[in-house]
Amino acid sequence: MGKGRHRDAFESLSQLRRERIAAARDCFYQYVLLQEEGSYEIPTWKRIIQMFTIRRNRNAVIGSWIVMFMQQFCGINVIAYYSSTIFKQAGFSEVSALLASWGFGMVNFLFAIPAILTIDTFGRRNLLLFAFPLMCAFLLVTGFGFLIHDRQGQLAMVAVGIYLFSCVYSTSEGPVPFTYSGEAFPLYIRDLGLSWATATCWFFNFILAFTWPKMLDSMTPTGAFGFYAAWNAIGFFLVLWFLPETKSLTLEELDDIFSVPMYEHAVYRTRTFFNGIQRHVLRRKDVKDPPPIYTHQRMAVTNPEWNDKAEVDHVE
Repeated sequence: MGKGRHRDAFESLSQLRRERIAAARDCFYQYVLLQEEGSYEIPTWKRIIQMFTIRRNRNAVIGSWIVMFMQQFCGINVIAYYSSTIFKQAGFSEVSALLASWGFGMVNFLFAIPAILTIDTFGRRNLLLFAFPLMCAFLLVTGFGFLIHDRQGQLAMVAVGIYLFSCVYSTSEGPVPFTYSGEAFPLYIRDLGLSWATATCWFFNFILAFTWPKMLDSMTPTGAFGFYAAWNAIGFFLVLWFLPETKSLTLEELDDIFSVPMYEHAVYRTRTFFNGIQRHVLRRKDVKDPPPIYTHQRMAVTNPEWNDKAEVDHVE
């Protein structure tokens, strides 16, 4: 579409949609977005400044930083890069350690497939809130496995902890960060925003890979895995407080949710979190969530017809 090959774009979309009219709709929508993107003529240096000075952009920067930082500090690449060493320290033979590392890679690959179905159903935020406590628990299982004196028990506990951690990661913190970062930024700084997100990811990847061998020596495997388990616990609250949901939202709705002050968002999400505990854990039926903080949600609540009209406008 960007190269003016509109018919090729339409034929490609026709293979992805059940009806050609739906492909025509999406083709036109993409054309309008590209026209709008091309209308921005702001110097790069000014766009960089606006990334951090405009609240809507700054909140997107914070959100993308959180998901990219936690993609590394959840501890996944420690296992990916040093899995053979970790398995050997747990008592595996050299050949068994290599086979166990291959198994870790296969688990990582296979459990990325369910993410295709869940990322647009459960949403990016809910997947992360579900995953971080589990990843924290499985890293603790792995770390405490090194304290078992029985060789077979140690092998089993370390392998189970790593594999279960990989299963959860691959369906959540693995695919979400780049999806989220691609949606969070407005069109005119999206290229800069994704550059920022990618740089964040690989910078902390370097920190992770560089520090892990020394961490093993100074903190023991149990302490090192406990360190990253603690970061998964922190990641849960970072997502809870500072990460708005972006699933199935239009550009206008994204502008709305990212324009809410971070403090206001954190307070609102804390209240809904405790309300959820009272409703689902303590089984209290009289608990009500506070009013929505996003403009499009408030309008949908106060005027149901507005929601129908917004849906029609979006399709048109």
